[in-house]
Amino acid sequence: MAPLPKRKISKGRQHRRRNHLALTRPNLVSCPQCHALRSPHRICPSCGSYKGSEVIEMKKKEKKE
Repeated sequence: MAPLPKRKISKGRQHRRRNHLALTRPNLVSCPQCHALRSPHRICPSCGSYKGSEVIEMKKKEKKE
């Protein structure tokens, strides 16, 4: 037989053990060029700029008529 716990673990002890497992929201800031939300210290995915200069040339999507 495998060893079993002697008594039930209380809900409070279980919650204290699992309190660090909660998900956190990603921190988003607005881009100073296009004002879209982006991650801090990253290139803007919508306009391709970082710290006021264009780093990546983005292709503009054309509307289909």
